[in-house]
Amino acid sequence: MEKRNITVLKCPVALIDTDEALKNTDNALKNNQNFHIITINPEMIMNAQKNAEFFEILRNSDLNIPDGIGVEIALKLKGANQKRTRGIDFSRKLLKLASENGYKTALVGAKEEIIQKAKENILNKYPNLNVVYSRNGYFKDDEEIIEELKSVEPQILLLGLGSPKQEEFIVKAKKELSGCAMIGIGGSFDVFSGVIKESPIIFRKLGLEWLYRTILQPERFKRIFPLLPIFLIKCIMDTSKD
Repeated sequence: MEKRNITVLKCPVALIDTDEALKNTDNALKNNQNFHIITINPEMIMNAQKNAEFFEILRNSDLNIPDGIGVEIALKLKGANQKRTRGIDFSRKLLKLASENGYKTALVGAKEEIIQKAKENILNKYPNLNVVYSRNGYFKDDEEIIEELKSVEPQILLLGLGSPKQEEFIVKAKKELSGCAMIGIGGSFDVFSGVIKESPIIFRKLGLEWLYRTILQPERFKRIFPLLPIFLIKCIMDTSKD
């Protein structure tokens, strides 16, 4: 199946299922190509409306996987019946792919104790995974970290710095690394470490993970509202054609 994009508020979103997205990633690695994956959500799309540089990052990435019920609804409004792929689920599949193929893997982000616990838990689940680099996300010099990554030559990079910082970092890293699939995973290391519980399956099925996280972290409320309603209103009013 060939990847096809449709735009949501002018931002490209791939109409592609999880397995095909994983296959595209694996093909890029087998061809020693860099591959920037974004699990695109309403917050990113809204940020791109006011941040031209971030919009260009979304426009020029290799694969924007729809993440979040808001993007799924936006695609339906465009006539595309495309299911979302949760970022953390795709990250798990990448780790499994890396484990099965011997791909060298780097983990960057979160606090020191969280990234170390996340690494421990990931290796418990994927004992054959070759983790060649791990460090916390508290650094000021991107170039220093990119130089360290160059020295270990990762083929999979999971970066949990939050958006847009993680996407901006990947754009820089993509110029220096080779044969590396890079993905920003936001706060997924918190889940991998066990510090934050994953949303119950009923919340996931209904696309209400954001609500569960807001219940656990009420400070997220100001960030989410009124963003989500405004996003959906803008999508309803959007008359642009693809």
